[in-house]
Amino acid sequence: MMSWKHIFEKWDSFEDLEPNLIQELKELKSDPVALEDAFYKELTFGTGGMRGVIGAGINRMNVYTIRKAVNGLANYLLDHTVNVKDRGVVIAYDSRHMSKEFALETAKVLGSFGITSYVFSSLRPTPLLSFAVRYLGTVSGVMITASHNPPEYNGFKVYNEYGGQITPNQASEIVTCINKVEDELSVPYLEKKELEEKELLNWIKDEIDNAYLDKLQGISKMPADKIEIEKEMPIVFTPLHGTAAELVPKGLKQLNFKHVHVVKEQAVADPEFSTVASPNPEEHQAFTMAIEQGKQIDATLLLATDPDADRLGVAVKNSAGSYQVLTGNQLGALMLDYILAHSDEALLRSGRMIKTVVTSELGRAVADYYGIQTLNTLTGFKFIGEKIRQFDRTGETFVFGYEESYGYLISSFARDKDAVQASVMACEMAYYWQQQGKTLLDALYDLFARHGYYFEHMQSITLKGKEGSEKIGVIMDDVRRKPAEQIGGLKVVQMEDYLVSKRTLRDGNVETIELPKENMVKYKLEQDCWICLRPSGTEPKIKCYFGVRGTSEEDSKNKLATLQESMNQILQGTIEV
Repeated sequence: MMSWKHIFEKWDSFEDLEPNLIQELKELKSDPVALEDAFYKELTFGTGGMRGVIGAGINRMNVYTIRKAVNGLANYLLDHTVNVKDRGVVIAYDSRHMSKEFALETAKVLGSFGITSYVFSSLRPTPLLSFAVRYLGTVSGVMITASHNPPEYNGFKVYNEYGGQITPNQASEIVTCINKVEDELSVPYLEKKELEEKELLNWIKDEIDNAYLDKLQGISKMPADKIEIEKEMPIVFTPLHGTAAELVPKGLKQLNFKHVHVVKEQAVADPEFSTVASPNPEEHQAFTMAIEQGKQIDATLLLATDPDADRLGVAVKNSAGSYQVLTGNQLGALMLDYILAHSDEALLRSGRMIKTVVTSELGRAVADYYGIQTLNTLTGFKFIGEKIRQFDRTGETFVFGYEESYGYLISSFARDKDAVQASVMACEMAYYWQQQGKTLLDALYDLFARHGYYFEHMQSITLKGKEGSEKIGVIMDDVRRKPAEQIGGLKVVQMEDYLVSKRTLRDGNVETIELPKENMVKYKLEQDCWICLRPSGTEPKIKCYFGVRGTSEEDSKNKLATLQESMNQILQGTIEV
């Protein structure tokens, strides 16, 4: 590969460069560090696609890096899938800067291969894109989104013909095809007018929305007569300037929730996300405006979805009268319990619940209570989607899937986490418990009383740059070379090393982990506690997950604090070496 300076010179001398990028290159020339960062490597295409800062350069999101990625994707599809040109690719986009432009560029490159594109005429949620792939029978789907990243980011997310995120093997083969594209500035494409004339570009309006809403109504566990009742429960909803502004209220209206109050300032599709520090419902500051509105109307429930509507946060009033945001683990366990408590025996016999290895074990306890088998996957909803696809062959029934980072799926008509489904189910569940004289917090503490007090925490250590990356590697190597025998006064009963897919028991016996390999280590401790270490796949961080089970809330919080303190000492010692 040529040096970054030569690549920059190629871009700088390219006569047909996009006008906005010409201006940016002029500005970059006065900032050598930023200039090198924009050109020193290609934007990484990972297991879900690629994500990065919008701007000029091969390490940025722009029409040229999009075109190169789409060219590789097209060649992969033509080599691995049948009837590609006729079946086509469906494309959606969110509210971010350049999202619609990148969606159209995707269609323009696909059109140069004679591949038909179906593009939504306005922004839509990620789960709707997942649904559309299977509804239309396309060979693939593309979602232009950077989820809840800062405003300067955008991304290119790829889905397979089953509506799930591409698997690691599929991503690897797509990358091979992308790498064969020698010059990102000369990728062939057709203009919009020519695409439309050749019927290679089809604009989608309401058809997919209506089909999705029909399926959405079917996830309800309420009897028909209960659905018909007008529900007076006040709800506040914020789409955080994203794509769920229409579908969530429509979904709730189908179940006759009459008092859904949308935070108007945050219903605007604002690519700057100007009313929040971060458009991430995992962060409590994202609820600030919803809480203010909730207090005004005495709302029972607050809902917040991220910009591409695949994550949901929920807040509920506590005994002090203030709104408390439930964790992803807590909301997931509550929804699972509600769904299983209102399912028939036939479903329970073949039902399967899927969670990730860093998600709370409270979900497993709930599933066990109803006689449902729990399946673990690696982190990332793509693995849950792939497991659901396997059920089509095995005859097993998917009943619920979730991960601790606010991602849930109730019904498999979508194959990715779905905040629209989760919003509707959370409100139905809250209404049910309200009719029993309880809040969701009351229901949660009922689960604790039945199964044990499960508490979790995740913390990250940021280690930037080449030196930071090397230290992350040292930490993981050190954990493997010198496995702990006890942490925080609790004995290690099992160590799982997912990089070699081995599970080592305290007695020295070794078992195989039936999951793909990943750079992750999990300690299982006595008293149903655990710790998991995992480098982030998208940021210069090492993540440490903690899970405990206690006899009381105080007992669990004490265990959690002790484990955190002990693990921090272990990690800090490694970092300082």
